[in-house]
Amino acid sequence: MKRFWTTVELVEIDAGYGIALDGRALKTPARATLVVPTRALGEAIVAEWLDCDDELDPRAMPLTGLANAAIDHVAPAPESFAESLARYAEADLFCYRAEEPETLMKRQAATWDPLLAWARRRFNVDFVIGTGILHIPQPEATVKRLAAALAALGPFQLAVMSPLVTIGGSLVAALALVEEAFPAEMLWDAVSLDERWQLEKWGSDAEAEAALDLRRADFMAAARFLKLVEQ
Repeated sequence: MKRFWTTVELVEIDAGYGIALDGRALKTPARATLVVPTRALGEAIVAEWLDCDDELDPRAMPLTGLANAAIDHVAPAPESFAESLARYAEADLFCYRAEEPETLMKRQAATWDPLLAWARRRFNVDFVIGTGILHIPQPEATVKRLAAALAALGPFQLAVMSPLVTIGGSLVAALALVEEAFPAEMLWDAVSLDERWQLEKWGSDAEAEAALDLRRADFMAAARFLKLVEQ
């Protein structure tokens, strides 16, 4: 899409904050008015539209995309959306450990064990940890309690959980980010540990590094969105 607007403004309305392009309300892809809950998030979305070049690039506007998802896809049925994310409680990345080499095993334990320990305390759950790629069943109580934590989130938080768990493969990491239990950079290092270790072991791979950089950008954009929703 070519850039068609000149001015971008934040508009305060009863339900929150909207964005006006040349005086007209910005709409989501489903044609709903884009309204966000906090001024901080609204201002950040305004900045994305102001910084847009002659052609609109959705990848350069991640906050707008997440807001669209919250309004169009999550808000109409938050319960079912939360249920679809809850399946990640059954196969969290941090529960699947390497069988070798010892250096990777130690790095996984040192990085992932503190995150699982936090989740145990926070949600009163336990985890089964194993090796290999075969499915490791988790306790039923763990799955139910983590699903309940998801169900308690609002649409804008749930919209962020989807890219977080699909990018990182860890519901524990996503919940830790929502609760600001650990810094976003630390959580990214945790969910990308295996890929970064492979690059260290086998050397530079331009294609793999580029893919990892894109995943990191999406993860950190989601983390920023969460923080702006809470401000």
